[in-house]
Amino acid sequence: MDDLVTAISKDIESEGAKVENIDNMGRKDFAHAPRKIEGAHYVTYTLSGEPECISRIRAKLSLNNSVYLNQFNRVA
Repeated sequence: MDDLVTAISKDIESEGAKVENIDNMGRKDFAHAPRKIEGAHYVTYTLSGEPECISRIRAKLSLNNSVYLNQFNRVA
């Protein structure tokens, strides 16, 4: 799991964003099991970057089979 977290962090930085914090919250089960997946590891990346690099990161994460869901929140 740590290798995947590091690889995603490098992918984020390769797109021009700066990773400020990584919070690995561990594995948790889903309340509802979509697609027969029981649970997942939750990791929160705090990053900063231009809007263009965020859209490239989102596209790159959507192609990664190890990433089930991703969500971006803008903090002013």
